[in-house]
Amino acid sequence: MATFPDNNRTVQILRRASEGDYAVGAYNCYNDDGIIAVIRAAENCKSPAIIQVFPWTIKFQGPHFVRYAVEAAHSASVPIAVHLDHCIEPEDVKAALELPFDSIMVDASTLDPDENIRNCREIVRIANARGIAIEAEMGRIEGGEDGLPTVDMEAIMTRPDLARSFVQETGVQFLAPAFGNIHGKYGPGGPRASWRLPLLMDVHKAIPHIPLVLHGTQGVSDESFQETRRYGMVKVNLNRIVRDEYSEFVSQNAGKLELTALKERGVEIYIKSIERTMREVLGSAGKA
Repeated sequence: MATFPDNNRTVQILRRASEGDYAVGAYNCYNDDGIIAVIRAAENCKSPAIIQVFPWTIKFQGPHFVRYAVEAAHSASVPIAVHLDHCIEPEDVKAALELPFDSIMVDASTLDPDENIRNCREIVRIANARGIAIEAEMGRIEGGEDGLPTVDMEAIMTRPDLARSFVQETGVQFLAPAFGNIHGKYGPGGPRASWRLPLLMDVHKAIPHIPLVLHGTQGVSDESFQETRRYGMVKVNLNRIVRDEYSEFVSQNAGKLELTALKERGVEIYIKSIERTMREVLGSAGKA
């Protein structure tokens, strides 16, 4: 019988993506519509996928919702993992480690580098013993007014040599580097004006065995998504890019349609948005 990390679902999905030269969408879900849409889209496309929730989910919808998401994902006919995104507070990490997540993103990027390493190393030790893989972020760039970053971009970007030592010292399974990608809205010129792709390639070359994770995908073009694959990005976080059409439909039709019809038609729209990314952007369709 396989042992960790070989038996971990997120590790398996991203390892196959790295070997198969495609990327996998990690879709942020806020309710059962999102969970259903990701699973059905993945099954329709015969694609692997990752369902992502936030610590908000544990607090608002409760641990039973997480268990539902995991059971539904693991019962699908294609490989689907469930991941906790941006887990910042220590109490959230503690709660998450008691739940059946396949992987957790530990966001200690606001700490100083040494504290980030100590924090991640201890969480990795506990999580890996429980079969949970860990993603960490090195540097977090927030979009401020008009999308302009609120920090010194150059100072916070991931250095390749530090990425190598961070991975070695913490033992994390996946890394989300900062290379000019912004959480939230990008400024004038969009992502391409902000991204430092040569830096991203240097990070990839420094840790070629570690799957890289793309955060900050609002406003990113299909072509730019596809280009990042050459730089080691195999886990691509997707939120509004697949959710906006669904949200618009719900907002326009809430109160006009019966709730059952609203959910069914809304989920169908959601499914089509996700399927498009699997077929036309990530190259994951047909890989399951």
